Amino acid sequence: MAEESTVETEQETPARRGLNKKQRGGIVLLIILIVATAYGLHLWVKSKTHIETDNAFIESHVHSVAGKIPATVQRVLVTDNQYVHKGDLLVELDAADFRARAKTAAASLEMAKNETSGDYAQVESARANVGLANARMEQANLDLKRAEALYAKEVIPREQLDRVRTAQRVTQAQLREAQEAENRAEAMIGISGTGSKDARVAQKQGEVEAATLNLSYTRIVAPSDGYITRKSVEVGNYVQPGQALMAVVTLEDAWVTANYKESQLADVRAGQRVAFTVDTYPGRHFTGTVQSIMAGTGAAFSMLPPENATGNYVKVIQRIPVRIAIDKGSDPEHLLRVGMSVVPTILTGKTFGQVMGIGK
Repeated sequence: MAEESTVETEQETPARRGLNKKQRGGIVLLIILIVATAYGLHLWVKSKTHIETDNAFIESHVHSVAGKIPATVQRVLVTDNQYVHKGDLLVELDAADFRARAKTAAASLEMAKNETSGDYAQVESARANVGLANARMEQANLDLKRAEALYAKEVIPREQLDRVRTAQRVTQAQLREAQEAENRAEAMIGISGTGSKDARVAQKQGEVEAATLNLSYTRIVAPSDGYITRKSVEVGNYVQPGQALMAVVTLEDAWVTANYKESQLADVRAGQRVAFTVDTYPGRHFTGTVQSIMAGTGAAFSMLPPENATGNYVKVIQRIPVRIAIDKGSDPEHLLRVGMSVVPTILTGKTFGQVMGIGK
């Protein structure tokens, strides 16, 4: 009886223990597959609703400050990384030569005004001579008509008629000469048929304005608010027109340029919200908005764009720059600097159902 009870106990034990090892292993494997599938589905859906890239950088407006006139640097009033406001004096050039030129131009203008008064008198004299020549011409024409009439009646001889004709031609030539003299006098001061214009005074006035403008160029001011960078000018340097002296970087309206793969931009639109992190500040989050998408890929606008129609073709996924405006309240301390690496994530706003194709 003892042996039979032992056999019955051994037969009942597996049933009471529940599932065997294979069954338990199968359940564990099924749970792992379910979790992995759910997690993979979650990542796939997130990749459609949260478009992310690590190929992104901070950019901003960089204003190059250059000289417009050749001169010696007299003062440099800023240092690298200094914050300046628009209109602040950055560099002062030696203005002695340009100040003297401005005075010379102003004196030449006054002299031209005085000389023009005499020229106007000459014009009036030339016009009076033209009037006198016209009167003589009218009289000569009358004398010629009378002489021709008298000659026809055989009152005067042929010789006298010839003298009258000669006098009329001489008077006509004198009229043309007087008219040419009037034109020359008017040309001296720029008088035209449509009005009067003092050409020499206008020329001297232009020289005064040019000299004054060059004098103002001796004071180089900041083109905008920003930080001084790449300063390469010192006191005593002789600068040439167009020579870069420094740059002013504006951080007030910085933006992010994110180079997304072309396959990521199907659902990206202007106005979508963006969250991004910066490598310099781990754990800190910034926000922005998609401002625009470039009209072509970066490669298409490079110095040497690809020529896919030549040689062997190898398909390469292209990247399209996306401009992201940074929210002003997101960076009140202006911590972001040009060139910093950024990881932006565009929030497309699509729901799970829309990604799976089961919703509108």
